[in-house]
Amino acid sequence: MKLYTSNRAPNPRRVRWVMAEKGVTDVELVEVDILTGEHRQPAYRDKVGVPHLPALELDDGTCISESVAICRYIEAIHPEPNLFGRDAREQAIIEMWTRRCEFYLANPLMLNVRHSHPALAALEAVQSPHVADYNRVSAERFMKTLDRHLEGREFVVADRFTIADIVAVVGLDFARLVRYRPPAEFENLARWLEACRARPAAQAGA
Repeated sequence: MKLYTSNRAPNPRRVRWVMAEKGVTDVELVEVDILTGEHRQPAYRDKVGVPHLPALELDDGTCISESVAICRYIEAIHPEPNLFGRDAREQAIIEMWTRRCEFYLANPLMLNVRHSHPALAALEAVQSPHVADYNRVSAERFMKTLDRHLEGREFVVADRFTIADIVAVVGLDFARLVRYRPPAEFENLARWLEACRARPAAQAGA
């Protein structure tokens, strides 16, 4: 298998982190330069179908894009440690928090960075400081919710580290490109974030 990835992008890091948590080492990493638009070239688009990273190419030539979909595939063939839920109830709750962390935290932070970092202007038709500010405020609104949720909890959901934690921390880490730090008042969030960053797989996935 081949993983088309970029060390500059957050979504591919989710997949690399999942692989590191599970000890998956038999996937070839193919670096794609997004700043020069390599992901938009016919060689990549014709293979994957969309100009997005990451993409996982299976041995039979099938390509899977979208980071969480790829992570689900990896979970299916490498089920331990479990990151997506062991039964229907747990799977639903983990999915709920994963989507919350993606829609209300990670995506807004990514948009904040893409619309405020000068080097990423190549990825946008027009960079807008208003879009950057709006998304930062939106992300911080959810941080307040997440901070309350994390009181007395080691992880976002369940009794262990899951895909929800990965989606959230990768989004927060990406914001460091613009030297962003969550408000100091979110002490539970800070504690959780420090613990996530201390995991060995956090470095392997970086």
